[in-house]
Amino acid sequence: MLSNSCRYGIRAVIYIASRQEKNKKTGLTQISKDLSLPAPFLAKILQQLARQKILNSLKGPHGGFSLQREPEKISLFDIVITIDGDGIFTDCLIHNCKCGNVNDENRECPIHADYAEIREKLLQLFKNTTICNLVEKAEDIKKIII
Repeated sequence: MLSNSCRYGIRAVIYIASRQEKNKKTGLTQISKDLSLPAPFLAKILQQLARQKILNSLKGPHGGFSLQREPEKISLFDIVITIDGDGIFTDCLIHNCKCGNVNDENRECPIHADYAEIREKLLQLFKNTTICNLVEKAEDIKKIII
């Protein structure tokens, strides 16, 4: 459903948020090591999140990443849209296009009505779930790392 990039991005933002209390930047090497994610791939994802003002990025020996906004103000929706775009919320489940644009007559696919309901619930879940919620639910950093 979500790309690996998006899942890695979500995990990394949760990890960074869980360390935010210490009020310091977390280095790419540390994030990559603790989450067992490839550093070059993770770096591209985190830079993408920094360009969209979700993370702060500082280069250099004392650099790293931190949240640019409060964790209560960053939703899963923000991260998904930044990394994967809105396809999960708009694309047809069967065809390779926006739902409702299956053919020239704009007829819906056979599963459109059922999936539309699920898609709306998913949209609300992602918009209403914040990084703060996820950090609190994780309680223990091991639930993020695993």
